[in-house]
Amino acid sequence: MTRDTPQISRRTALQTVAGAALVSGAGCLTSNENTTTGNGKSPADSQGVIQRVAVDGTALVVDLSADADVDQINLIQPNGELFGQRDVAAGAQQVSFDLGTSYTPGEYSVVALNGDETVVERSKEIQPNIRIRDVGLYRNNPDKPWDEVYGDTETDRIKNGEAFVTVENTGSGPEVIVNLVFSGGVPNPIENPRGSGMYETEQVVVSPGETADLFSNSFPFGSESEVGIGCTSDGNEGQFTVSVQTQVDGSQISKAYNVLYSGSNEMSDCEVTIEEA
Repeated sequence: MTRDTPQISRRTALQTVAGAALVSGAGCLTSNENTTTGNGKSPADSQGVIQRVAVDGTALVVDLSADADVDQINLIQPNGELFGQRDVAAGAQQVSFDLGTSYTPGEYSVVALNGDETVVERSKEIQPNIRIRDVGLYRNNPDKPWDEVYGDTETDRIKNGEAFVTVENTGSGPEVIVNLVFSGGVPNPIENPRGSGMYETEQVVVSPGETADLFSNSFPFGSESEVGIGCTSDGNEGQFTVSVQTQVDGSQISKAYNVLYSGSNEMSDCEVTIEEA
């Protein structure tokens, strides 16, 4: 008995083969790409050896699968030099590298080895990104830990003259704030404050995805200085700038704010309204 076989044109066959090839190629590209997800974590590699690469505080953490056949993890710096290496004990599923606060931002490579053979390699961009999110005084933000920061001695006077600045690290690596400056339209602008400009600390570490409050130590909203702006009953408007200096990225981030001083001729009783410029 003869079976009827439908006729397929050469053009149709070529289209079918090309389509299959595209689908197959797309799958290969997806499984081998060295990109990161939206939350800054690397996807699992094609062999499932490296499950996750992420920054936790000031450390780079590498999670491995339970059956990963590797005995060493190397971390390569953006300049191609070895940052460090970790032996993987039998059954271990995690190793970490202490980045500290003086690492070089850029693309790092995590290399999993079995003996001298590279099993898999994954890249991770480690780059901090600091943004100034808020600035305020005690009279407008009494819920902040003012007493805890400044203590009980002359707390009211200090709280009314100092300020806080909230910064956020939206990047993928830790950053260190080493300087805080208030300039322009504040009662006591100091371009070169003593020390870091932050109260009783020389630096504040901000991990990726976290925020931190920086408390001033230069008395920017205290008594009016010769170059400062004062408070009046009818209102006195001005604009000041907050600047923070970073250590890892080595940049200065600044943000301007409009301010209104009103309701009194004394700063201690002044109503201070602050808005983004």
